[in-house]
Amino acid sequence: MDMFLLFSVLITLAAVFSLINIRFIKLPSGISLMLMGLVVSIGLISIGKLSPGFTQSIKDSLLALDFSEFILGIVLSFLLFAGSLHVKLDDIKASAKSIFSFATIGTLISTCLIGTLAFFLLPFIGIEAPFLACLLFGALISPTDPIAVIGILGKSNLSKSIETNIVGESLFNDGIGVVVFITLLGISSTGLENMSVSSIGILFAQEAIGGSLVGLAIGYLGFKLMKSIDDFQSEILISLAMVMGGYSLCSAIHVSGPLAMVVAGLFTGNKGKNEAMSDITMDYLGKFWEVLESILNAVLFMLIGLEMVIVHLQFNYLLVGLALAISLVVARYISLVLPTFLFGLHKKFKKGTLIIMSWGGLRGGISIALALSLPTESQREVFVPITFTVVFFSIVVQGLTMGKLIKRIGN
Repeated sequence: MDMFLLFSVLITLAAVFSLINIRFIKLPSGISLMLMGLVVSIGLISIGKLSPGFTQSIKDSLLALDFSEFILGIVLSFLLFAGSLHVKLDDIKASAKSIFSFATIGTLISTCLIGTLAFFLLPFIGIEAPFLACLLFGALISPTDPIAVIGILGKSNLSKSIETNIVGESLFNDGIGVVVFITLLGISSTGLENMSVSSIGILFAQEAIGGSLVGLAIGYLGFKLMKSIDDFQSEILISLAMVMGGYSLCSAIHVSGPLAMVVAGLFTGNKGKNEAMSDITMDYLGKFWEVLESILNAVLFMLIGLEMVIVHLQFNYLLVGLALAISLVVARYISLVLPTFLFGLHKKFKKGTLIIMSWGGLRGGISIALALSLPTESQREVFVPITFTVVFFSIVVQGLTMGKLIKRIGN
């Protein structure tokens, strides 16, 4: 009952704040909901000065939710599937080389750069963090968040090429980032001395390649089932089963659920829509997933703001977080430039494209969820508030100025 009450409050607040935003503020919905959630958090913390018991009950409810499990175990599967449903496979194929090089090599470069910078920056505030823990932070903060990217940049006046690269890359590098994080977490728990290069490679391949193959199998099975009937209610149920059953299967056999959902969503949104669905089914299925995506996004951004109630945000962590947030934009630019010239992609991009992609690489709830899943010995109490700071800078500062940057550069 307590969990139902919490979600009732979240949905109610999201509905009220969405109405206020549409009527008066007119910000992108994700930004407005997160900011209003932050305002509510500040209000709750202030009330806690007068009534500690009330604020503590709110904290207990938020802690009982387990934000990390809620995002990684539930919300992520739905949002990745819903996001990839709308992506045209032809667009992905046209930009495949850049998308996959940015999602893989780019993510690894950024992980190393940010992890190394954090390792040398933290001693300035009196914290000695192991290099592997800093790399874990680099892995969780480097991938762009498809939830934030699609939710906030969806209304930006981006060219088709840039939009395809940003959205396509965010869908795939999210999965790659989670795989890198899980691999590093495995090394951290087992000990580097107990793992060989081959065992690390096998662990990475099992998660990444295994997840993609399972996603392909889920997509194909769903396609065959949908093709065998013509009933939009049943076909929507099949799509739900693909997400919930498929993600649970991935967890059970230890392959990447995020990559599986992206591949299954792409398969369903392209081959499924073209060959297995009637026009009525396409319309209803598209609207169903669009509404579900909107509701989950609203709850997620609202929750990110409210989670500040349980985060111990010290001034030193805030300074480091801001420094790393700015550095992350630079690191992302470097991680895009190097693959671009390595694979001869620079000729296909207009001037300023990589700058837009660097500034438009937003971070969101997935980074926070991964940070909250860090073990205590990996400096969890340090990296959680730093991650929150980076995410807020990313969504608010980068998200709000994206339109102006596009107009200035002219892409």
